[in-house]
Amino acid sequence: MKKIIIASLLLLVFVKTNAQEYNRVITTGVPFLLIAGDPRAAGMGDIGVATSADAFSQQWNPAKYAFAISKQGVGLTYTPYLSKLVNDVFLGNLTYYNRLNEQSAVAGSLRYFSLGEIELRDTPDQEPLLVKPNELFLDLTYALRLSERFSMAVTGRYLRSDLKIQASIEDATAASSFAVDVSGYYQSEEIAYNDFDGRWRAGFNISNVGPKLKYDQTGQESSLPINLGLGAGFDFILDEYNKVGVNLEVNKLLVPTPSDSNGDGIINRDDDYYNQSFFSGMFSSFGDAPDGFSEELKEFTWALGAEYWYQDSFAFRVGYFNESPEKGARQFATFGAGFKYTAINIDISYLFSTSKVRSPLEGTLRFGLTFNFGDEYDEY
Repeated sequence: MKKIIIASLLLLVFVKTNAQEYNRVITTGVPFLLIAGDPRAAGMGDIGVATSADAFSQQWNPAKYAFAISKQGVGLTYTPYLSKLVNDVFLGNLTYYNRLNEQSAVAGSLRYFSLGEIELRDTPDQEPLLVKPNELFLDLTYALRLSERFSMAVTGRYLRSDLKIQASIEDATAASSFAVDVSGYYQSEEIAYNDFDGRWRAGFNISNVGPKLKYDQTGQESSLPINLGLGAGFDFILDEYNKVGVNLEVNKLLVPTPSDSNGDGIINRDDDYYNQSFFSGMFSSFGDAPDGFSEELKEFTWALGAEYWYQDSFAFRVGYFNESPEKGARQFATFGAGFKYTAINIDISYLFSTSKVRSPLEGTLRFGLTFNFGDEYDEY
């Protein structure tokens, strides 16, 4: 069928292979929402929930905007995808934030994922039909400091996934949905230790909470990638020139685990996990794994990252991301760098896989450009 090409591309987004005796990898619609859209987070192993605020906090933890140093900022990123196979698949991201005052901030972002140009034909000699499937996400945030050291934010998101093929279904239309994020962020005062000063950071983000996507009346519904992110970090402020930040982050998809509840030997849409609403599925996802608590733990991913800054002008970053081999097997190391000149930041990152499952971003350089302008706040 003509949809096979699109399905194959989607499977490459997060390569999910499992040679175990069972396969209960959690899959969702629009998984591109979980791709690290900025090179700073990507350089630290896809970490961003509890790192310091920057222009790209919209994806990771929008509550951080209430602690932004610059009054306003604009961020632009470009991420080639499957770059070793094609040259027209990419993820683009445009973000803007405005810190209104000492207590509040607003932000918005536009993310666009292009699957490039695809030729469709039933026979080798048929004139091809050219299609350009794509997905688009638009979101808005309001962040508010509830105390001197803690803030929360609410984000509304519109999603549009245009993957259907008009030639296959005459009334083909793009699928759309909406989602909400709720996030929080804590940043301590600078604390004096024996040989250095330090600062603690912590955060959470419950993202992409919303109804399932459905492309047609008879098609299968796809859950949004509802995700719980928890992070903590510490800044080692060695002196006025050198600073090192270390971060730990864990994530879990709040989506039911696929299971054969009716005992027919097949995991499909007739099973209970598929027919749950997105809301009930969020809560059941903490205890629905057929193998119990041990399998639930495997559904958590974790990442470690570190960032070194010299004179707030040059940064070097490293990170590692780990996912259970039975739940997707994404395991990769990353590194990146950042350069700051007056009000302009330039960031790059690189990823290489450490498991047999290769990432679609393997060998790809990710680029980001940030413009900061307006007055600066004294947060430190």
